[in-house]
Amino acid sequence: MGTIETATDVTTLRNYIGGRWVEAQPAGILDDHDPASGELIARVPLSSAADVDAAVQAARAALPSWRATPVLVRARAVLALREALIAHRDEIAQLLARDMGKTLADASGEVGRGIESVEAAAAAPHLMKGENLEGVARGVDVELVRQPVGVIAAITPFNFPAMIPLWFLPYAIATGNTFILKPSEQDPLTSQRIMQLIDAIEEIPAGVVNLVHGGREAVSAILDHPGIHGVSFVGSAATARFVAERAAATGKRVQALGGAKNSMLVMPDADREVMVSGVMGSSFGAAGQRCLAGSVAVLVGTREEQDASLQAIVDGAKRLRVGPGLDAETDVCPVVTPASRERLESEIAAAVEAGADLVLDGRIDPGPGGTFIGPTILDNLPDESHWLREELFGPVLCVHREPDLESAIEWSNGSRYGNSAVMFTTSGGNARAFRYGIQAGMLGVNVGVAAPVAWFPFAGFKDSFDGDLHANGRDAFEFYTRKKVVTSRW
Repeated sequence: MGTIETATDVTTLRNYIGGRWVEAQPAGILDDHDPASGELIARVPLSSAADVDAAVQAARAALPSWRATPVLVRARAVLALREALIAHRDEIAQLLARDMGKTLADASGEVGRGIESVEAAAAAPHLMKGENLEGVARGVDVELVRQPVGVIAAITPFNFPAMIPLWFLPYAIATGNTFILKPSEQDPLTSQRIMQLIDAIEEIPAGVVNLVHGGREAVSAILDHPGIHGVSFVGSAATARFVAERAAATGKRVQALGGAKNSMLVMPDADREVMVSGVMGSSFGAAGQRCLAGSVAVLVGTREEQDASLQAIVDGAKRLRVGPGLDAETDVCPVVTPASRERLESEIAAAVEAGADLVLDGRIDPGPGGTFIGPTILDNLPDESHWLREELFGPVLCVHREPDLESAIEWSNGSRYGNSAVMFTTSGGNARAFRYGIQAGMLGVNVGVAAPVAWFPFAGFKDSFDGDLHANGRDAFEFYTRKKVVTSRW
């Protein structure tokens, strides 16, 4: 196996292919900055199609032996990865907080969620079991077996640089596939460090897991390469649809998780403290850069009840502190790049110009990295405007008002997205009506971020997902395996 390089050196990162750290043949180099300070912390190669092909050839070469490795042995290799992640959890969280910008508490929680996925993937010996039916005809038996798909590539986003690669990698290799990771070029150091840990795990042979840094050219090469058999993707809705269509056109199995515009239904009977805490974490945690972020507060009830709910939310948001993620006092971290902050400030200004009420203005001193923006709340937005219906991906909460639960559910279901929805209520009847009627795949009742644990699928609906098998849970084992049915007469 190759030597370990120090991820935090300000050097051009290298790809990890076939068990070795190798120089890329890049189309260009991208600077990676600490969002909070603006400090240059790495240079990222924008790898070429030749780099992707090298990773594919390494993965293909490793596939026959890895597929033939007993599933119990593969599961133990995944557990070795779990032990390495646990031993280095604090270090990875520190690196993640520095590179992506989120608070240390969020970063540590993210690494923990990734470890949960590794633990769930270790169930491969059980969840890869097949089925059989004896005597379907005289002397004829039928059995179903599950076998790996082949070479899997994952294209992952900036907002969860530890958790989302670990949604895919452990399941893919536990089921006997080989794997190529193309992490976000905006914050690749976490994936680089995880790959260094894998490099030191003897139970994972060279070529089983590979890393290729890059941007659009690397993505296109992955989607077009005939040696890749399946693609797992997380990103914006438009890119997810593009990835799904292009991967399908080249005969690949694909799961493409897209964006969202998640509603939070605030009932007048909600426990005020629980509601405010949930909204703060959902709307402004990770600076709103989550596909499960609650970005629309649907206030239900009379105008007086709606105003009381809004005032409680505003009061809670005013107490939040904006700052560097590594500062323990920070509640709202920076956004990932200055361009993200500039885009959000432009959206806020345009909404006000269109007649929205700026209830809370988060446009503050952007800080040394040009990335600080505080909690922002917009009310009385134009009906069906894109601020209410499209993802802004920042700490900007939009407010919509409905007189009753039925109309609130109907309005929420008018979204083209269906990733998540949450409700704050103390009524079991309200909660049941919400659960029964809302058109979204992940629901929360008195929970701000309805993120399923790893033993359940990350189950978006509508334009939030392209494919039919989701990440995590049993769906992961179904996605990374193909069923073979054998009919025998003896």
